[in-house]
Amino acid sequence: MQQDKISTVKNYAELFQRALQDSDINLLKSIPKSDLHNHAPLGSRLSDLENEVGQKISPPPSTLTDINEMDAYIMANLREHIFSSKGLETSVRLAFRQAKTDGVHKLEMSVDCMFLNFFEDSEVGFIKLLQQIHQEEAAEIQYNPEIGFSRNIGIDNAERLIYPCIESGFFKSIDLYGDELFRDAKHYVPFYKAAKNYGLKLKSHAGEFGTADSVRYTVETLELDEVQHGIAASSSHEVMKWLRNNNIRLNVCPSSNVVLGRVANLRTHPARILADQGIMITINSDDIMIFNQSVSDEYMNLFQSKLFSANELNIIRENGLK
Repeated sequence: MQQDKISTVKNYAELFQRALQDSDINLLKSIPKSDLHNHAPLGSRLSDLENEVGQKISPPPSTLTDINEMDAYIMANLREHIFSSKGLETSVRLAFRQAKTDGVHKLEMSVDCMFLNFFEDSEVGFIKLLQQIHQEEAAEIQYNPEIGFSRNIGIDNAERLIYPCIESGFFKSIDLYGDELFRDAKHYVPFYKAAKNYGLKLKSHAGEFGTADSVRYTVETLELDEVQHGIAASSSHEVMKWLRNNNIRLNVCPSSNVVLGRVANLRTHPARILADQGIMITINSDDIMIFNQSVSDEYMNLFQSKLFSANELNIIRENGLK
């Protein structure tokens, strides 16, 4: 049995590298991969949402200056389609379908705690809906539910919504996102202590718009297991060494970094520097509806930009599945 498993892993590795070398996106989609930095309800193609709601939606700009501009686009064009219990159901179904089509076997998809406001029975209905959609759309995917919240919401509001989710036993990880410069990470320590006590994996966005020092500060302050983005760490050898020595994984989203102006292009993406310094990274989608790149697309883009070899990308793929 163990020998069969080893053989299967080896075959996937060979197929994955062949798919990259042959530019065969369909073969690439058939290879198991992870998506560990994925935000619902933005986890599917905009075209899929258009088909579901039966109308055209203005596409996002090809470049965005910051998170605030992205949020403004979402509020102006997507709000009516996703910010409701029905909208959540529709968009999460589409996200699971997208992940399944893309060969994602391990999915850590974040759902914002603010969606609890759309359910009369609060976290109970919220959780039941996520469970139901997972089973109906992609039961074969290893789904590790993640509860997310933004730095932009009030602390009192976050307390009301986050703690029931932490204590539910349903969510496997927690993520803090939004404008990382808006509020000091120290304000979220109680949430993360509670999440740690309940056995959740601890994540937070850091080093997307902040500095290398802000990556280390956020990890130390919140006792993180993993960082979403973290690419600013590439500017400091000291911080990279610290991340490596403490086994902190960075869940990187290359196209997101380019569109939001954090990186000039994929050929110069700091994922190369981070990997060369021995830091474990994974490749992820972030917001497919905004950036229009699946995980398979991201791997193909990185290979074609010559940032990584096919073998190096396969190692990254396998690390994400561990």
